[in-house]
Amino acid sequence: MQTPVQEKPTAPATSGAAEPGHGGETKYDFMVVSNRLPVDRCAPGESGDDGSGWRRSPGGLVTALAPMMTKTDGAWVGWHGAPDETVKPFSHGGMDLVPVQLSTDDVELYYEGFSNATLWPLYHDVIAPPEFHRTWWDAYRKVNRRFADAVVRHADEGATVWVQDYQLQLVPRMLREARPDLRIGFFNHIPFPPPEIFAQLPWRQAIIDGLLGADLVGFQRTSDAGNFMRSARRFLGASVKQQQVHVKGHDGEVTHIARAQAFPISIDVRQISELAAKPEIVERARQIRQDLGNPKTILLGVDRLDYTKGIRHRLKAFEELLADGKLSVGDATLIQVASPSRERVEQYRLLREEVEGTVGHINGTYDTIENTAVRYLHHSYPVEEMVALYLAADVMLVTALRDGMNLVAKEYVTARTNNDGALVLSEFAGAADQLKQALLMNPHDIDGLKGAIMRAVEMQPREAGRRMRAMRKQILEHDVDHWSADFLHALNQKVVRDDS
Repeated sequence: MQTPVQEKPTAPATSGAAEPGHGGETKYDFMVVSNRLPVDRCAPGESGDDGSGWRRSPGGLVTALAPMMTKTDGAWVGWHGAPDETVKPFSHGGMDLVPVQLSTDDVELYYEGFSNATLWPLYHDVIAPPEFHRTWWDAYRKVNRRFADAVVRHADEGATVWVQDYQLQLVPRMLREARPDLRIGFFNHIPFPPPEIFAQLPWRQAIIDGLLGADLVGFQRTSDAGNFMRSARRFLGASVKQQQVHVKGHDGEVTHIARAQAFPISIDVRQISELAAKPEIVERARQIRQDLGNPKTILLGVDRLDYTKGIRHRLKAFEELLADGKLSVGDATLIQVASPSRERVEQYRLLREEVEGTVGHINGTYDTIENTAVRYLHHSYPVEEMVALYLAADVMLVTALRDGMNLVAKEYVTARTNNDGALVLSEFAGAADQLKQALLMNPHDIDGLKGAIMRAVEMQPREAGRRMRAMRKQILEHDVDHWSADFLHALNQKVVRDDS
């Protein structure tokens, strides 16, 4: 039996704002929903992009979707970043923004608690133990309802709604129940765990049911989509046919079909390529090398300071290579950029202490008067400085223990416009599925990681060029615009039910 599911046309381009609809609320044909709005409040004394006191946030998601928001009758729903503050809907850079208010308790329980101390470690293979607290779950449900209500108020009849990431997994079902006319997409930016791990979550059925409210659930890797479908079958008894999950009502009849597919996210290739060609950034890269004493090899790690990134494993491998005499200070320097992350969460404070202690031990043991073994930078940097670092580095180290994608790997490859340099990449990062010419390794295998680093350091230019050209081709053909267009095209496709 084949039953066509109604197709929702792509949102039409408009030249002005949407008209106020029922109840005086402005209505939109296309809505993006994420934990944060795509803007940050400026520091005191700064005027922002347009004198408004706000500036556009960095990051791939904003880069991918902002042009679409300005071309369509669209709005972005999210928290504006300050607790206990009410902000009315406003426009910035051609985008209409609908703020959702969060209290200090909401931030502590829904965001720092359930999102980042329950779901984050659980979804990253329990690298750190997740905590399960009913008060956190109650706050998560309450805040997800607040986001859903904002969409319900502002979504036009038949609108397309694209919900983003693990903080809002209940929103699709809430929207499906309140507004069955909507076309609903969801994208999970982090990994989705296998059922054997997901089973630990006391609220596993509610999370799966929440996601199955969407028409299309997107993941970074095919394996993530497979894990989700296996969990839907195991914990909800859903019928899974290829990429379709048939959601059944109490009478056993199929009431809804959700599809689960992989859509690997990418980067703004044009921005990185243009920055890599700027004379002042090329000069800054030369200056970085000079400031480090012009070592033969610069190794680079760029991460949020997070236990999933494998920073400790990377430092251990580097320290052992120094101890073994395979690398020497003066010939090789490791730059480790570790941007601050979730500093109010205890596990992150402890990680920072451990990483900084390890760096101090390595430098105390191996530094010379002239040279430093590890240059550790606990800062966030603008994209211009990051591209200069990519150009300065001979070897990029991405040693994630688990990562949805890892866009740093793709940024490094894109910046290497001369097709030189080498990428050492964890097989547990989503980027490993696309960047197969990287030096892939298991970061838990310290000897294997050391071997991959030495292969990168000693790689001949011809082999390095061959590998880098192949990786650059893949990224140039699959940039962030390609990702968003692929997802929205699939979301708008007609679904044909096939129970054969």
